[in-house]
Amino acid sequence: MAIATRHPHIAGLSRNTFLLALASLFADISTEMLYPVLPIFLTQTLKASGSVVGLVEGVAVATQNIVQGFAGSLSDRLQRRKPIALAGYLLAAIGKPAMGVATFWQGVLGGRFLDRLGTGARSAPRDALIASSVDEANRGRAFGLEGVGDNAGAFLGPLLAVLLLIVWHLDTRLIFYLAVIPGLLAFLMVLLVEERPVELMAKAKIDVSFRRFPKAYWKYLQATALFGIGNSSNAFLILQTKDIGASLTTTILIYAGFNLVAALVSYPAGSLSDRLGRRNILLLAFAVFLITYIGFALTRHVALIAMLFVFYGLYQGTFRSVGKALASDHVPEQLRASGVGWYNTTVGLSGLVASLVAGWLWDGVGHAAVFLFGAACAVVGSFALLMLVPYVKHDGTVGR
Repeated sequence: MAIATRHPHIAGLSRNTFLLALASLFADISTEMLYPVLPIFLTQTLKASGSVVGLVEGVAVATQNIVQGFAGSLSDRLQRRKPIALAGYLLAAIGKPAMGVATFWQGVLGGRFLDRLGTGARSAPRDALIASSVDEANRGRAFGLEGVGDNAGAFLGPLLAVLLLIVWHLDTRLIFYLAVIPGLLAFLMVLLVEERPVELMAKAKIDVSFRRFPKAYWKYLQATALFGIGNSSNAFLILQTKDIGASLTTTILIYAGFNLVAALVSYPAGSLSDRLGRRNILLLAFAVFLITYIGFALTRHVALIAMLFVFYGLYQGTFRSVGKALASDHVPEQLRASGVGWYNTTVGLSGLVASLVAGWLWDGVGHAAVFLFGAACAVVGSFALLMLVPYVKHDGTVGR
């Protein structure tokens, strides 16, 4: 695959990949300033129930990922990535202060929907830009670098929230307003990206119908969905941490540590998948998820929860970078935004189901049931990944 050569490449990575990693860094600082505060804001300030938290987060995740499928298809039809990504980054930035003005949980739902609508619109075109900015042999590393930016932002965002809330004693609602600043910086990074024309751009209309995707791609989505219906929102991990007695500051710091681990592991995991095969690395991530969720179901000790969050970061950093790279491997370049987009749609729809089920289990059965259900789905998803998705060797041939 030909790639732009006007800019020097560092270890197989182009200027665009670094700019897009910085965009993810700033965007996630903006998001994660709010994320660990949001479920507590809903339940304590607005007096919402656990089911409402599940609904808000389920709708948010589903919106983000469903939109990615359509945004990816639109990007492939137009054969343009950058303008759609820019619009998404701007919309997501605007959605942050919209949550801060809410006086009822429905208002938070509306602001969260707007935020995730923008996030969904930008993600698939951005991922297509990443995939097209490097050759296939370095694709895992490119997505890993973006994962570093994303998870580093997820680490720095909660720390910034602690600084603003605990050290400077700012009102919680003001955090929502300040989150727009890093969101706009992310927009600026994408503005500096140079989009490479796609080879098929001369065609008047690109066929992006579902029939164009290979069977192996759909099998991968099936395995992803079976795993994903147990992967509920991280908000339930935060609520569990707070429920067993951790203070708000401790909860936010634990969550920040989780994201630091995810940031540190993203690039090595992506690079390792380039050499050892993405399916194998993804299976390891599912196993880590299984162990973590069993641990959350069984322990009531803050120190052990903190250790489990660190372990969970290994899963998060690996799944985010390797999962998207594997989806990208299964589709041709002209369908790449659609392929990654519909993969994320699958993650989102299964996440919606998972969060709704988790909310019902949290309120009606017990907190441990949320994590035991997720662990069971991890077992099913692992077997599906092993049986349905072939092992792709480094030379591109398929094995088992």
